Amino acid sequence: MTFSAGPTTGPTVAELLDSHLHGSGSPTRTARMVLDAIDARGDDGTWLSTVPRNELIDAAADLERRPGARDLPLYGVPFGVKDSIDVAGVPTTLSCPGYAYVPETTAPVVQRLLDAGAHYVGKTNLDQFATGLNGTRTPYTMPRSVYGNDVISGGSSSGSALAVAHGDVPFAVATDTAGSGRVPAALNGVIGYKPSRGLISTVGLVPACKSLDCVTAMTSTVEDMDRIMDVMIGRDDADAWSRDRGPRFGGGTVTIGLPPITELEFFGDDAMREAHLAFRNRLSHLVLPSGVEIVEVSLAPFLAAGELLYSGPWVAERLVEFGDFLAEKPEEIHPVVRDILRGGERYTAVDAFAALQRLQELRAEVGRLWTRMDVLVVPTIGRTFTVDEVLTQPILTNTMLGHYTHFGNLLDLTGVAVPQGVTSDGRPHSAMLLGAALTDDTVLHLAAALLDEPRDRVPATAATSSPASIPFRPL
Repeated sequence: MTFSAGPTTGPTVAELLDSHLHGSGSPTRTARMVLDAIDARGDDGTWLSTVPRNELIDAAADLERRPGARDLPLYGVPFGVKDSIDVAGVPTTLSCPGYAYVPETTAPVVQRLLDAGAHYVGKTNLDQFATGLNGTRTPYTMPRSVYGNDVISGGSSSGSALAVAHGDVPFAVATDTAGSGRVPAALNGVIGYKPSRGLISTVGLVPACKSLDCVTAMTSTVEDMDRIMDVMIGRDDADAWSRDRGPRFGGGTVTIGLPPITELEFFGDDAMREAHLAFRNRLSHLVLPSGVEIVEVSLAPFLAAGELLYSGPWVAERLVEFGDFLAEKPEEIHPVVRDILRGGERYTAVDAFAALQRLQELRAEVGRLWTRMDVLVVPTIGRTFTVDEVLTQPILTNTMLGHYTHFGNLLDLTGVAVPQGVTSDGRPHSAMLLGAALTDDTVLHLAAALLDEPRDRVPATAATSSPASIPFRPL
């Protein structure tokens, strides 16, 4: 079986900015190139809607004429937005046409990007109601991985990962509740970063599980991730979970926690196992100025927390948002998603409190482990699946996909999926780096080292609103 070459990412944020400011490029030229690339591929399940060509190019021309625009940190850089996040005047569908509505206000995180000069291109596909890690639960065109051979795209942020992996845009906004940003990133060979909960405003995001949801992003480089996160991250008093950013990486030795090999699960995928073990062997030779130390750390309490997510009462939290729609229009909901939502109806308040108490015990146990390590390194996914495999066993395969991601937000962790080449048979291999809440900069520093990217951080800029910026107006 021969797999495709993988991602064909386009110019990075840094390259586009250099072209717009110092080269032969311009925002209008970039806008044309983006739409040409999307049109050439046709409907492959990446985009659910895009700004009409003439309106996107006119908006780019307006940006070029705006006084002071060239000083904006993302001047003319195009991006996509997962279709569970509001953009004023553009339908938010959550891959459910019967649920769709047209918001009057743009989500703050998107507005921050627009105020920074970034250029909104369109909405990207997702598993319906952001419920799934596989990309197959959509009434629209079902996306596939860029690695071909009918491998799933991953989800729920399938379109956001593909928009970057295809080179349509250098970054895309996504979400991650149980792995929805990290899993599709892994399956398409790009970086998927899930910040600590609360660093990015979730106002204007239709919640899956509001107490766990994170807004995330996909890029092809850590440098690009740093650039856009300096814009996206910011306190929002309208978000009850909002909190300030943690400290920058201090430059000391990075202690990496590795689970015993016997605790790793690859679900019969020998090629993925070999690829990950080879990657682990390279970690001890990783070059950082301050050095690397490896320690063994049990994965057991992390996995125990992950089991609470879908075998516990958190599935009922989805009914806070979607319960009325489920009662009124069940036929509008994807059958698998409908069954998952209905599964939440069986839990009681007693179940919820028992699970919260158990989770607190596990958080305390995991908290003690962070005194021994800075970053926990595990596979992002244990194996890949084809579309047919997922359609045949939608729940079991989805559970396997989330084996290493389900516990992340329950335990209040930060995480980044980092592409690490391919397996011996050409499928994507990705490592996931996890850290305690607000240690994001340390985790990203290690991610950069794994990708051989130099990373000399400077303090983040303040919020990008400026006299030169204007509110987004729907096109």
